[in-house]
Amino acid sequence: MRYAGRMSQIRKLTREEIDSELAKHPAWSLADDKLHRELRFASFVEAFAFMSGVAVVAESMNHHPEWFNVYNRVSVDLSTHDVSGISERDFALAARIDEIAGRLSDN
Repeated sequence: MRYAGRMSQIRKLTREEIDSELAKHPAWSLADDKLHRELRFASFVEAFAFMSGVAVVAESMNHHPEWFNVYNRVSVDLSTHDVSGISERDFALAARIDEIAGRLSDN
């Protein structure tokens, strides 16, 4: 699935589409109508490096995660407010998050 860059192209995915995409992203789950992932890093510094990397990517995509950090743990939720649900943008950002996490630790 490719990231739809223009707002007019963004649409809420169906449950079937979400399930199909989740099969390609095994680290992610569906929780409270959002994509959800829990990550654990070797240290707070590594968790912060992860968050900093994601922040740069999220800003370039103009699509920002909801997240929570305690020491070496980061919890990430993704949804698209413009469609009140999950869109292609969420899976595009999830894929980038997976890449960044993979470079930093065994997540």
